Amino acid sequence: MANGSTLPRRALGRQLRKLRERAGFTQSAASRVAEISPQSYGRIEDGRQTKVTDLGLNALANAYETTDEERRLLLDLAREIRAATASGGGWWRAYADAIASGFHHYLSLEEAANWVTSWQTTVVPGLLQTRDYRQALTWATNPDQSPEEVNRTLDVAARRQDLLNRPEFHFEALMSEAVLRYTVGSPTVMAEQVKRLIDRAAAPNVEIRVVPNSETRPVGLFSRSFHLFSFPPLPSSKLQEPPVAFMEALTGDLYIERRDEVEKFSREAERIRQVALSPSASRDLMLRIVEE
Repeated sequence: MANGSTLPRRALGRQLRKLRERAGFTQSAASRVAEISPQSYGRIEDGRQTKVTDLGLNALANAYETTDEERRLLLDLAREIRAATASGGGWWRAYADAIASGFHHYLSLEEAANWVTSWQTTVVPGLLQTRDYRQALTWATNPDQSPEEVNRTLDVAARRQDLLNRPEFHFEALMSEAVLRYTVGSPTVMAEQVKRLIDRAAAPNVEIRVVPNSETRPVGLFSRSFHLFSFPPLPSSKLQEPPVAFMEALTGDLYIERRDEVEKFSREAERIRQVALSPSASRDLMLRIVEE
């Protein structure tokens, strides 16, 4: 399974927590039923990487007095986790030396998603960056990196962009005009970057919309940049994973999974769409910027 085990692990953890709380068990009691440590059981409910056996899941299903359908769902999710582990994981494992700590989780979500919405106020989204633009950003943020390390980072960025060649993957880029006006690298680098955006926007699964500087309603400015991931149903269990929001910060990345909090980001994205130019008007604006 190309999307790795992140989603089925999250789904299994959520299902076990729901069943445990319904049955009135503590995590400590559940760990005794499954014959694992409380820490290991906690990691399972948190969706983190921990060995999960059918024997342990059947014991928990018995203790939680689940229905046959609920038991099958747990076992289906465990099967999906094992299949993903056997496949060797995501492509980014080969670039472990070039990926920042914790970013593999972002890559697994991105790879698993079938729809990503990105709101950007400062930089072009990674999936749409040219190599020269990415290189300028990398040198600015990591000036001590060797040329070899920089090239590995650029290779990861290029590999990520293969997602845009998947017809079932849809990317919606919402960005402020300021993103197009900042001079990253040089005027030539920026001109080529904006041309790349124009080319990418011609694809049926990529939509780029710009909030112009002339817009008087400051929608999106206080929310900062963010990403929204939506996912297709899991292959075997057909369980629908809820969306995830992501914000990148200097002191650490933030993944938002609580439904009410993610919904706030969804509403903010809709407000931004209301003030953004249409795709065709955004293209006209980008053409003018290239000419300038």
